[in-house]
Amino acid sequence: MTTTTPSMQTSSTMPPHDLADMALAAEGVRRIEWAEREMPVLRLIRERFELEKPLKGLRVAACLHVTTETANLVRTLKAGGALVTLCASNPLSTQDDVAAALVAEYGISVFARHGADRDLYYKHLNLAADAHPQMTMDDGCDLVTLIHQERRSQLAEIVAGTEETTTGVIRLKAMAADNALGYPVVAVNEALTKHLFDNRYGTGQSTLDGVLRATNYLIAGRRVVVAGYGWCGRGIASRFRGMGAQVAVVEVDQVRALEALMDGNLVMTIGDAAPWGEIFITATGDIHVLRAEHFKVMRDGAIMCNSGHFDVELDLPALKALAGGRVREVRQNVEEYDLGGRRVHVLAEGRLVNLSAAEGHPAAVMDMSFANQALSAEYLQRHHAELANGVYDVPTEIDQQVARLKLEAMGIVLDPLTPEQAEYMGSWQHGT
Repeated sequence: MTTTTPSMQTSSTMPPHDLADMALAAEGVRRIEWAEREMPVLRLIRERFELEKPLKGLRVAACLHVTTETANLVRTLKAGGALVTLCASNPLSTQDDVAAALVAEYGISVFARHGADRDLYYKHLNLAADAHPQMTMDDGCDLVTLIHQERRSQLAEIVAGTEETTTGVIRLKAMAADNALGYPVVAVNEALTKHLFDNRYGTGQSTLDGVLRATNYLIAGRRVVVAGYGWCGRGIASRFRGMGAQVAVVEVDQVRALEALMDGNLVMTIGDAAPWGEIFITATGDIHVLRAEHFKVMRDGAIMCNSGHFDVELDLPALKALAGGRVREVRQNVEEYDLGGRRVHVLAEGRLVNLSAAEGHPAAVMDMSFANQALSAEYLQRHHAELANGVYDVPTEIDQQVARLKLEAMGIVLDPLTPEQAEYMGSWQHGT
């Protein structure tokens, strides 16, 4: 295995990097090109960016999942003239061949290794911050938090940022409420063309994929518990129901619980669901959804996994204490905890199961999410001086542009309103 130290380059032509194996670059290129075929919107944006250079000279530090889809986003940012540094937003989601390809083939600085421990993860975050970004691009808010807590002198250099995921937006809004956010951030996750599709269809399919790859279980007839019925939970429940599972939803929000019921799911408390379920999937963005009192009543062979951004949704320290060291890996990405005659299993160490045990969202849905990222970066580069520190939605015109381009790429044509219809919709004088 070829490795490099983070502060050194392997040659004068390569940017600073720290990755697992440069020999994987050729395979990474093949996979990045395969994903690109399913990302026509981002490809169109990249072609325009290459001509217009709207991000020329902008230093961007991106803390994102290092996947084939992300590779096509950072290629687009570079085409627009940005100087991009990429680090991983989750150690188990990093695809080492993609990291190598980005450095060797596309000349992008990358600090990411699959399976990095916590110390290396934060070392990589700091290396990305060492690039002195003028714009941050986060997935989970770890880079933003690091800069605000430990590198506040850099805040004056940063003009704006973007945030990709629900958990990160929650953290950013908490920062804004405390008047702690040091620059404007666009919440890409809030775009309709992001959360209606990426969170629902992407998370739904990729979570199912992760569970299947890790376990090879038959889903039909299984009792599946989904904690959280936001857009991710909706997608997960839908896909498991489609495979024939009996799905129970756990929620704390009355409206979402009612929606889950009317969508055909059972609705339970977590206490009632714990002895009932066979597969448990958390997607809440909150801490310790499944705890010691739930582990104690789970049936023998129960499977637990997480599709929320951080691994804190499962109280793993409590589970380890109950097992008393009786833990073993029984299959790749499956750890078995012996609770004294009963065994429960955790997939992918409680990290994002769709990215840790599978490949994450399909490229076709990430096409829209990352198109929003690229266009939001362009918008912020042009308008950041007009924005106060705070969290902003993606401008409606960007959302609509992404939807229009996606439909065009799929060969879908819509009817326009007739002049009569447009006049009717814009008036108040017409009655019954």
